[in-house]
Amino acid sequence: MRRILLSTLKILISAALLYFSLRKINLADLASRLNVSSLGWIGLAIAVTFLQIFVGVLRWREISAECGAPLETRQAMRFNVIGTFFNQTLPSSIGGDAVRLWLVARAGAGWRAATYSIFVDRAIGLIALAIIIVASLPWSYRLITDPNGRSALLLVDFAALAGGVGFLVLGILPWPWLKRWWGTHHVHACAVIANRVIFSWDRGPKIAVYSVLVHVLAVVIAWCVVQSIAAPVVFGQAFQLVPPVMLITMLPISIAGWGVREATMGLAFGYAGLMTNEGVNVSLLFGAVYFIVGAFGGLVWIFSAEKAAQGAAPIEVPE
Repeated sequence: MRRILLSTLKILISAALLYFSLRKINLADLASRLNVSSLGWIGLAIAVTFLQIFVGVLRWREISAECGAPLETRQAMRFNVIGTFFNQTLPSSIGGDAVRLWLVARAGAGWRAATYSIFVDRAIGLIALAIIIVASLPWSYRLITDPNGRSALLLVDFAALAGGVGFLVLGILPWPWLKRWWGTHHVHACAVIANRVIFSWDRGPKIAVYSVLVHVLAVVIAWCVVQSIAAPVVFGQAFQLVPPVMLITMLPISIAGWGVREATMGLAFGYAGLMTNEGVNVSLLFGAVYFIVGAFGGLVWIFSAEKAAQGAAPIEVPE
């Protein structure tokens, strides 16, 4: 019952935010701006999305190996592509991660190692995103002159950065009870692994490059969408606006980020002195690109060996 209520709440939040975001949007006008050239840009955005998934696979492989759940590149790519499908279809913001966990565990890694690999991968990605936003603040402040926009940017980013730093600090604290108490045991273990990976001379530099590249590619995807409708936005503006929007979209309060992303993108564009409706247009097409990629992941899932064996071990999606 609790899971049903949470899922219903997320659906309602997505629907409400989409409604308020789309009230001032002329969908017919948006459709009229799409032409043959637009399809080329959308196709490029889809290709870049697959590249982004692959870079994420390279990072995940490094982390999984440290967690005792080694993955082959082809296998990890297949799991990630399938995860994109469930990110779009399950009533949970972590649906794709839950399915990836299930797939890795069934591949023989075990539930603990699989869970740690997913959790650490997500944590490192969040930390990298927060660092990118902090590094771009001098330029963001030139673009965003609205005091409310600046305050919101600082609040969200430093909250994420503080959470990430706190997570890493937890892994180096010497207190024995952190390893024994049920409330901190697993989180502490993940923090230890994250520190080991990030500050490793072997894996650390690769993890840093992969993490930054994943988020840069998200900006490139948004830029391709901007070009598809000839929106008056330059690449530098997209680089400063998209990462904070992606950070807020990670909040587990909607379905696949729908509604939250549109509302936040519209606000970000408005704070930057750009047209709010263009922000919503870009967000809608951005989401559509990920939906198309997710549909491809659905085909991979349908024809996978894991799908055939699902009846023996049904997928449990955490709340």
